[in-house]
Parts: sequence; C-alpha cells; structure tokens
Amino acid sequence: MKVALDISPLKTGHQFRGIGAYTQSLLQALQAIKRADFEVVSVEAGEIPKDCDLVHYPYFDLFFKTLPLMRKKKTVVTIHDTTPLVFPEHYPPGIKGRLKFEAQKMTLKTVNRVITDSKNSKKDIAHYLAYPEEKIEVVYLAASEIFQPIEEKKKLAKVRKKYNLPVKFVLYVGDVNYNKNVLGLVKACKAMKLPLVIVGKQAAQKEFDQTHIEDQPLVQLIKQYGQDKEVIRVGYVSDEDLVVLYNLATVYCQPSFYEGFGLPVIQAMACGTPVVTSKEASLPEISGQAAVLVDPYDINDITNGLAVAIEDEDLREKLIKRGLNQAKKFSWEKVANETYKVYQKVVKAK
Repeated sequence: MKVALDISPLKTGHQFRGIGAYTQSLLQALQAIKRADFEVVSVEAGEIPKDCDLVHYPYFDLFFKTLPLMRKKKTVVTIHDTTPLVFPEHYPPGIKGRLKFEAQKMTLKTVNRVITDSKNSKKDIAHYLAYPEEKIEVVYLAASEIFQPIEEKKKLAKVRKKYNLPVKFVLYVGDVNYNKNVLGLVKACKAMKLPLVIVGKQAAQKEFDQTHIEDQPLVQLIKQYGQDKEVIRVGYVSDEDLVVLYNLATVYCQPSFYEGFGLPVIQAMACGTPVVTSKEASLPEISGQAAVLVDPYDINDITNGLAVAIEDEDLREKLIKRGLNQAKKFSWEKVANETYKVYQKVVKAK
C-alpha cells in the first residue's frame, strides 16, 4: 500500500500553527512504521504519484477550495473541527465563502473516509457537513515526546529570565480567536490577581486587519490590556522553550467555548502542569479526570477553578499525577497506527 500525504500546509502560513504541526508529526510518525507492505510519500497538491493507492489530505478548509474536485485516487481527509459553523456570527464567510463552502461540502461527499480528532468533532462533522457518520474515524492527537517534566533548575531559570517571567503565572497557548475565550481568561486572572502569559504568534503580532471580524478578540485584548504588565504576550516560541514554559507555569488554563481537540491541554499534562479547562466540546473528552473543568461562559467559575488548582495542594498533586497518566494515553505512534488502519479500510473496500 502506497499512500501520498499532501504536505501543502507546510508551505503556507499554517506551518507555524496546529495544521502544520499535525502534518509534520503525522508524516514522521507514518514514516516510522516499518512494514514491507506500506510506504508513505510526501507530495504537494497536483503532484500525486500514479502508482499510489490512496491520497491523504491532512487539512480541510471550510471556506476555501483545499480539496481537488477531480481525483482519480481513493481519498482520506482530516477535518480537525467545525468551529466557524458552530459560531457563524463570529466567523462569517461572506458570499464567496458560502459558495466555496457549498463546493467543499459537495466535494467532501466523494471522499472515502474522514479522520477527525475527537468524538465531539465527529458528531459536528456529521451534523454540519452532512457527511455519513459511519465513515468518520476518530484518531486522537498527541503531544510530542519532548513535552515532559524538567528537573534542571538552570534550564528553568534561563527561560524564565529570557522571557522575564514572574514566579507565579497562568499559562495559555494558542490563538486569540472567539472560540478560545482568551478575554474571559484574562478577566479570571485579573480577579485572581495572577499574571497571564499568552504564547502564540497571533497574540504578539503588530500588523493585522483590525477591521476584520475574526480579529476583534485580539483588537479588544490589545485595547484593554496591551500595556498591562500582568498580561504578557510572548508571541511565538520554539517547542524547546514551550516545554520549559509549561514546566514554569503555576497552572495551564484553556477555557475555550469550543475545540476540536485541545492539544495544549495534553502538552501541559505531559509536563506535569496542573490543568484547568472547559466543560465544552472535546475538552472533557480528552482531559478525562485529570483536569479541573469549568464553565467557560462563567468568569466566576473560571476564577474558582484557577483558585482550587493553585491553592489546594492535595488537588494539585492529584492533577499532576492524573495528568501525566492521561498524557501517556496519547502518542504519535498510536496516531500513526490508527491512521494506517483507516488507510487499510479504504484500500481494501470495493
């Protein structure tokens, strides 16, 4: 079985975001599968080898044509989430976007299998995209093996100094989009009188379209807290530094209204960092019993969740232990093997 994996996301702005990380990690994990009957090759759209049995597109944009209409090969597509369809008022596609959405939706019907990150996303893909639920396969994501507890005090001190971080802080990793509820997190941290460290390229960018509706959460963040020394926007960091930042954090918080998976939650757990996260969408599914779950629409509940995760020493120890065990349930070897099984189903099907 020869599979062509489309690595187009690694050639665009997505290379610095979750889509790029997923594509790169999946490619490496699939290439690590040592089977005489299996080969994966990386390709870019339009360069599909004639001798491949299947093409895997690891990215599906709802409002842009990322999926070729005419395909001669069996096809697998990864759809991570349906966030814009869950909150259409915050992610309006415009007239052209709506037309492209209908085209993407029609093209998707010809796909042999869809892979997604969670049971919650599977339910939403079936609902919003009218794709047969029985043809949607859940393959959970995983944190890289570099995410782990760090004992070296010099290493911790070096990164703390590099980013000029306080002794105690709440950490958030990701974009400042509506569904992420970053403004709600800032308000909860303010109530707790705790600094918030935000990691992510978007949060620190200076030039962006301030009139675009999808950028309004970032506009509000900068307007209200841009000069606030307790809201620290460090921007993009390397994975090596990110591991240390998780280890330095007093608590990691992801109070999203919606996530397709929520990878930073697992990364934080793998580093032995107590986690507070949302009761909504996929987050309870992937965090299990290893996090404090809060109502993202209730600032007081987020505040109380942070308080117990920080102040209750017995609970902190339980969260750390449970988190480390929960993170072990996810691995890129497992992602690759389960993805391989999806390929087998597709290739063997008539």
